[in-house]
Amino acid sequence: MTRGDAGQATVELAMVLPLVVLLLLLVAQVALVARDQVAVVHAAREAARAAAVAERAPDRGAAATRGARASGSFDPDEIDVRAEPVEGGRRIRATVRYTVRTNLPLVGALVPDVDLVADAVMRVEQP
Repeated sequence: MTRGDAGQATVELAMVLPLVVLLLLLVAQVALVARDQVAVVHAAREAARAAAVAERAPDRGAAATRGARASGSFDPDEIDVRAEPVEGGRRIRATVRYTVRTNLPLVGALVPDVDLVADAVMRVEQP
């Protein structure tokens, strides 16, 4: 090792470390969005089930909204639940839309918010 090479590894680490940290934060943000997608799919199933077992047809939309919100820890301002009859009212389709805020440090400013959507269809239960 010559005298001018002292500290070279430290300088290289100092140059690469911010990129490695940013990459790790980006991977963590993708994992959080994937987790929320699974939760939205589950919320759509719960909304469809709640709407399918509702006593009266006018109550199905409210039942779907309650079912979706109860299925996870969603921000009520960011979730949109719709329930609509299909196949002549024999089935009900629930659609859940949820906006995920990308708010991890450094990455949140680089990655836009993500809109997640899931549908579920269930047979309407007749009393």
